[in-house]
Formats: sequence, structure tokens, C-alpha cells
Amino acid sequence: MKNTKYSVKSFFPEMVFVIFVVLSSVMLAFSSGGFILNFKQIGFSLFSSAQRGINTVATTVVNTVNAVNELSKLREENAALTEKLKNYEYMQRNNIEVRKENERLLEQLDFSRAVPQKNFAARIIGRDPEGLYSALTIDKGRLKGIRKNMPVIAIQNGQVGIVGKVVTVGLLTSLVMPVYDSKCSLSVRIQDSRDIGIVSGMGNVDSSLLLRYIKKRARDNVKIGSIIVTSGESTNYPRDIPVGTIIETRAFDYDSSLEIDIAPIIDFSRLENVLVLDLSELNPSFVESQEN
Repeated sequence: MKNTKYSVKSFFPEMVFVIFVVLSSVMLAFSSGGFILNFKQIGFSLFSSAQRGINTVATTVVNTVNAVNELSKLREENAALTEKLKNYEYMQRNNIEVRKENERLLEQLDFSRAVPQKNFAARIIGRDPEGLYSALTIDKGRLKGIRKNMPVIAIQNGQVGIVGKVVTVGLLTSLVMPVYDSKCSLSVRIQDSRDIGIVSGMGNVDSSLLLRYIKKRARDNVKIGSIIVTSGESTNYPRDIPVGTIIETRAFDYDSSLEIDIAPIIDFSRLENVLVLDLSELNPSFVESQEN
């Protein structure tokens, strides 16, 4: 125990000396401003780093929010432009359709004025599915002067052609039997040779017409591509209205006549407008044009 006390007492002056030296150094540092300068630098560094971090985070957040807002605006603008483009394309298609319709109506009007017989312009509004599309419904009836057995013609792509005849008349609409109907037959001539025969339908809008009763001796005069026209020998149809063109001829030993396939002038699957003719009256516009 005595030795321990002695050791502490002998160490105490040394501890006092060390403490004194440290206190002196600290006081010297404070008096020279060294510690104050270091504290300022440390505080400034810490504050700058924190401020830089906060500023970076804030900038990132602001940029992200701005980018989201900008993206939302771009999406809205894109949607608006897409809608405008759709409207523009729709208007363009409508304009094209309107121009085509105007061209068809103008062609129809000029045609109507040039036909010698009084006529009524009509539009096809229906086709009879029960008869394999062999009946056409038009938007003119008894109130507009339509009568049964009136012939129906059309102009299509600059080509005039026979359509058929009126078979049923209603108050506001009428039913037309087209030339491709199996019950339809009309007297015709080969335009070049003037040979006469009968054309009848095959019952289908996509089928050819059949020309019969052309004598075999006239075979040399029957040429592929020759035009078949109405003969005018029937009171139901005017003279020289194109019916179709010859596409094939056949001869059989047991028959004295030829069988001739005819492609119709009119494309019935695309037919929209027709003229119904009144053969009992002249067309005032035609008479006027002839007088002038």
C-alpha cells in the first residue's frame, strides 16, 4: 500500500505539467485565432456541403416535376394534333367523295339533257336479296310519273348502257328488273353486222348475258368485242342503246343458231344512278338543244 501511494504522489507533478502544457497551447491557439479560423472553415465546409446536397436534391425534384409537366403537355398536344389529323383526313375523304358525287351528278345531268325522250333521274336505294340481287329498287314512283314497263338506262364512266325495265310501281318507289334477270329478254342487233337476236339474263349479277337466234351463216360477221345494241323493234326499249360486247361464241351441230356470251356494258355491282325513260314524250331540253 505504501508503495502505491508513493507512485501516485510521484506521478502527480507530471500530470499537472502535462495539463498545464495543454492549457497553455489551447490558450495560445485561442489568442492567435487558430481555433476560431478552423471552426469557421469546418462550419463553412459542413454548411456548404449540406447546402450543395439540398440544392442538388431540390434541383432534381424541380427538374423531375417540370419534366413530368412537360411530358403531360406534350401528350395533350400530341392527342390534340392526332385528333386534328383525323378530322383533316376525314374532311379530305369527304371532299373526295363530294367531288366524285358531283362529277357523277354532272355527268347524269348532261346525259339527261341529251336523251331524246323525256326522262326521270333516279337513285338505286335497294337490291332484292331474295332474287339474288336480280331486282333493283329506285327512289321514284307513281308520284313522279313512273309507270310500269318504262325502260331504264344509265351512263357509267362515259358509257351509256341498258339497265332493264320497270316492273312494279309504288307511290314513292319502283322495282326495276335488270337485263341479267333470267326472266328478262330483249331484242338486239350486232352493231356491225346488224344481225338480230334475243338477249336474256342468267340470273346473276356476275354472270354474262346470253345472245341467241343468230344464224350460223352469220358466224363470219360475229367478232369478239363487237357491240350489241337494242334493236328498237320492241316498244319497251329505244333503238341503239348499248347492251354489251361479245366475249365468246359457240356453235352446236344440233342447233342452227349460235350461242354468244355478252359482257354487259353496265357494271351493275357499282351502279348507283339511272334514268327512267318515258317513250311517249320528247325531252324538252333535247328539243331545245336541237332547235338551237
